[in-house]
Amino acid sequence: MVNKLAHPILKKVSIALCLSFFLSSCNSKTSGKEKDSVRTMDPPNIVYILADDMGYGDLSSLNSKSGIRTPNMDKIVEQGIYFTDAHSNSAVCTPTRYGVLTGRYAWRSRLKEGVLWGYDPPLIEENRTTVASFLRGNGYRTACIGKWHLGLGWHPKNPDKPIAKYEWDRVFEEGADSNVDFSKRVSGPNTLGFDYSYIIPASLDMTPYLYLENERATELPTAYTPGKSQEKDGRGVFWRAGEVAPNFDFYNVLGHLTKKATGFIKKQEPAEKPFFLYFPLTAPHTPWLPTEDVNGKSKAGRYGDFVTLVDRTVGEVLKALEESGQADNTLIIVTSDNGSNWTKEDKEKYAHRANYIYRGQKADIYEGGHRIPFIARWPGKIEPGSVSDQVMCTTDLLATLAGIIGKDLSKGAGEDSYNMLPAFTGKAKNQIRDYTVHHSLNGFFAIRKGPWKLTTSLGSGGFTKPDLIEPEEGQPGATLYNLEEDPKETNNRYEEHPEVVRELLALLEGAKR
Repeated sequence: MVNKLAHPILKKVSIALCLSFFLSSCNSKTSGKEKDSVRTMDPPNIVYILADDMGYGDLSSLNSKSGIRTPNMDKIVEQGIYFTDAHSNSAVCTPTRYGVLTGRYAWRSRLKEGVLWGYDPPLIEENRTTVASFLRGNGYRTACIGKWHLGLGWHPKNPDKPIAKYEWDRVFEEGADSNVDFSKRVSGPNTLGFDYSYIIPASLDMTPYLYLENERATELPTAYTPGKSQEKDGRGVFWRAGEVAPNFDFYNVLGHLTKKATGFIKKQEPAEKPFFLYFPLTAPHTPWLPTEDVNGKSKAGRYGDFVTLVDRTVGEVLKALEESGQADNTLIIVTSDNGSNWTKEDKEKYAHRANYIYRGQKADIYEGGHRIPFIARWPGKIEPGSVSDQVMCTTDLLATLAGIIGKDLSKGAGEDSYNMLPAFTGKAKNQIRDYTVHHSLNGFFAIRKGPWKLTTSLGSGGFTKPDLIEPEEGQPGATLYNLEEDPKETNNRYEEHPEVVRELLALLEGAKR
């Protein structure tokens, strides 16, 4: 770890020595090599803010050419640490959220590609260990406030008919029946270990549109929204038609959830239980709805202005921690569920590069799809102005928190989670992760070990076109990039290093077993 705040332009990645060919056991990841814990200290409060579709290059502290000013996130960078090589376990949101809470790659679940919809059933099994159930079992008060998008146990009005399901471009017509009895309690966050929850079901552009508090609707979705169209309303202004609660205000969802989150923080008494707040934001995912007071504040259009509002939310959380006297014993983490949905057309219009120097965007197997900002502050434990080149994945939260509180995970829990605490505290001497698996919207796989990244298909596997490329006769149907030398993924070294290809393919097959 570098103990000097510096701009991370093409920072070289440390090459890790692999000590194991297959996945290490969960216990070894939690309490083995690079062991570090703070069990002799008071357990910290933990605030985990998960932005929705925010890119590495959006933060002005991580990208000197960013068209957005992010003073509150920059403050965390200045007072804490940022990681130059952090990754979401998927390039889209539902599977990443699964990985954050369970410590497992989502392709181990029933979700092999794509995302869930607002009416889909729960993705996480009720008996599976989650970050929330683990911390609650170890004396924490736990809360989830924000976008859920992991499925809910809805109850049908007519048990002989299915709960509404729809595809990407299908919307509800006015008067259409979703067959959901919204008056009944669902199974969701509270079922999985959260003491308190206040959520919207999925993304802010997916029906149904309502709030649920402790798994009950605060207001039934008895009204109808015709939706918004980017063709009519402008880039980023989009949500699907369908059921909506009468008082659900799309333009104030982020502000409303922020008040709920800061209110929760202020209600916690420092002398009582430590708390864990999982705060998955609805922004800057579509619809891009910046408030009037931030319009024009960025040089990246409506999207940049919306990121400005995300930064303001982070500032409100920091303020609530300070005013409640809990900032000094709180680990706050801010990251994103995947890269930004910043398209070729957006880059032609604006100089801003939401995904920094990296190829591709949200949903892609390219670095721009899954390389994310990851910043943290923990007074007295993380040295201010620190930088880490450790390869990190969003699945690592569970084992890292186990390391922080000095408790082992149960057998079989979080098998893809590594204890990254030594990276936070500057005690890691080598790369902690043996390797990391990446996954795209369309189910493409990639595997990373040291500087090498192997992708087993050609094309983006996501939003960038072409999403699938058929190899020409005699050409390899895969890619191998040396990210230390080629972070933009421009030079395919697949045929030059067959020994690396064989090793990474074997590692990937072993991980998938």
